[in-house]
This record gives sequence, structure tokens and C-alpha cells, in this order.
Amino acid sequence: MMYINATGCYIPEQRIPNEYYTRITGLTDEWIVQRTGIKTRSRAREDENFNTMSVEAVRNALPELTYDIHGVDLIIASTYSPFDTVGTAAHVVQHEFGIEGAKAFTMSSACSSFVNALEVVECFFAAGKSRRALILGGDKNSAYANEDDPKSGHLWGDAAVAYFISNERVTETDYEVLEISTEGLGCLGKGPEGIQLRPRNGGISMPEGRDVFFQACTIMPRNARILLENSGYTFDDMNYFIGHQANMRILKNIAQNMNFPDEKILSNIEELGNTGSASCALVFVQNKAKFRAGDLVCISVFGGGYSSGACLIRI
Repeated sequence: MMYINATGCYIPEQRIPNEYYTRITGLTDEWIVQRTGIKTRSRAREDENFNTMSVEAVRNALPELTYDIHGVDLIIASTYSPFDTVGTAAHVVQHEFGIEGAKAFTMSSACSSFVNALEVVECFFAAGKSRRALILGGDKNSAYANEDDPKSGHLWGDAAVAYFISNERVTETDYEVLEISTEGLGCLGKGPEGIQLRPRNGGISMPEGRDVFFQACTIMPRNARILLENSGYTFDDMNYFIGHQANMRILKNIAQNMNFPDEKILSNIEELGNTGSASCALVFVQNKAKFRAGDLVCISVFGGGYSSGACLIRI
């Protein structure tokens, strides 16, 4: 069993409007909105990075946490844009909050990194090696974005989330994680060539956007359906769907194919852009006030590599 005890986030204050990219690439606001749904994107300051954003996300979550943070015995950071590959966000958070004795490491599986981390926590719980975990997720995409790239330079936003997870219910308001599934899809379509982040060779890019669009529209609803069926539910039982915030057209395509009302598709891409590993987890945090006891919320992501992950949460 897995329960989400507290959640927090950090979203940089700065917003970059589409007109900024008009000056750089010639892409108009109308063109970007029509093809992506993005109007602005969040931008971290120069002195901010995934480490600092993770610390702030944890601070944001602490008022909800009903137990001592020093009881956390596992810290996993999930990102593809680490500030430091040695002194990682997991270790920085451990140091900042004095969480002695906890296991701490960072992992990456592109935009599905957060859900992958959730499944890793599930495995640690099942093996009896952890009882209370902290997942950090997010990216400073602007550190790697190539703004001159007309294909994808305008997509990226920055943000971080923090989730406290336990292997048993702590309070009646905990969210229950019913099912998790992740999958490496490197053999699918364009695979590792679909989305790239090569720091010394152009930064983050999406050279195969058409293939990414097709695969995401297929894989995300497929994974949602599998999780629901495994738990004895159908799409009719699902209250909210949170798909990876890569492109609003993908989300609308999924909603249409699932015959799911637009108001049940939760999103933040219009304001924040594609926040990478934070993405769906961030949308969940931002919409907690909407959720009611018994609601079923499905998160489904698709990322570079290719990779995918999905989880079903009962409020």
C-alpha cells in the first residue's frame, strides 16, 4: 500500500510570453497557441536550479505533513536537468532539513521520471527497506533550452514538486495510490531520437515532434485504461485525468478519444509550458482543492527515450 501524505511545489514567478519567441524565431503568438496551447511559460532566475527549487517545494509541503520530516528514510530526486550530478537535489534536501540516515539518490527517465520514482518507492516499501519516502520532481528546462530552435525552443517551463509518501495510512485525508505502471519504450517509433538533451550539442530538442505527438496520443490513454481495468474501474469511473503537459492538442485528442469532458482534463500548460518531470505531479498539487473524497484521479505521462508511466490515485 502507498499513501500520499503531503505535497508541495515551487513555481518561479517569471512568465515568458509568446511574443518573446516572435522576436527570436518569428513564430507568432497565434501560431504557438494554436499548435501547443501555450501562452506563457515559467522561467527560473539565474540563481535558481533544480536543487534550490526542490528545497522550496519541500518547504511548501511541510505545513501539510503530520509527522516529523526526520522520519523520512528514503529521498529520491527525479529530473533530467540536474544542477549538480554529484551533490544532487536529494542530498541537498537531506542536508537542508537534517534528514540523517535516509537513502538518497537521483534518477531520470525523461518526463516520466516522477512516476518512475513513485514506482521505485513502491518497490522499496514492498522489500521492507523503507516506510516513509520523499520524492522530488522537476526541471529547470531553461538551463538547456535552445531558444533559437523553432521546433521546440518555445515549449519549456521550470518548476519543482515534493511528495511525502508512506507505506501505511497516516491520516484520513491521505491520498491512496491504487496502482502504478511504468514502461521503457525505446523500441517504439523514433525511440531515443524523438526527444534529446545533449548538453554540449544544442541542448534540449524535439526533432521528431510528429512521432512524439502520435505516440503520446496512443500511449497515455492506453496506460490509463490498463490501470483502471486492473483496479476494476472504467473511464466512466474516473473523475479527473492528468496527462503530461507537453501539448494541449495531445490532451484534447485524448479527451476526444476517451469521450471524456474537457473540464475533467486538468492542465497548466497554458501558463507554465512543459515543466518536464514536474508536469503532471504539479497539476495534481495545483488542483487539490477540486478533489472530493472517493474521487479517482489518473496521471499518465509520456517522455523521451521513449518512456511512459501512469498511476491511479483515490482521494
